[in-house]
Amino acid sequence: MKKEIIKRGLHGIPLGIAISYVISIVMSFIVGEGQFYTVALPLINRFGSEVNAVVIQTIFSAIVGSTFSMASVIWEMDDWSIAKQTGIYFGMTSLIFLPISYLMHWMERSIIGFAIYFAVFLTIFLITWVVQYLFWRNRINQINERL
Repeated sequence: MKKEIIKRGLHGIPLGIAISYVISIVMSFIVGEGQFYTVALPLINRFGSEVNAVVIQTIFSAIVGSTFSMASVIWEMDDWSIAKQTGIYFGMTSLIFLPISYLMHWMERSIIGFAIYFAVFLTIFLITWVVQYLFWRNRINQINERL
């Protein structure tokens, strides 16, 4: 199990970086007015240059990707209920993702900003969970029909 967690964590690093980069592109289209915004302006100010801010954001994006990938082993705990798996996975990923989002200025730094960001995170999590659940339920039903 430990080897699998490490393997997934290492595979999650480039995935986290790639997702962060795609989000930068999408956000630039939304608010960039033709400019490419690699990082939030407050992050540039905090670290003194855009290059420093990009390096820091890349490191933290790698951590996020690694965390989500490592935590995915939870879904293979067959002796745990789906509620327990979901709760622990959500808790682990939230405890890493939300503080990093705050540090990287991916959210407005206020209670309302945090609440909105958390609501978006929860909504995406729930949509992803429901889609995965329905997919696997359908897949299992197909396998059972063949048997």
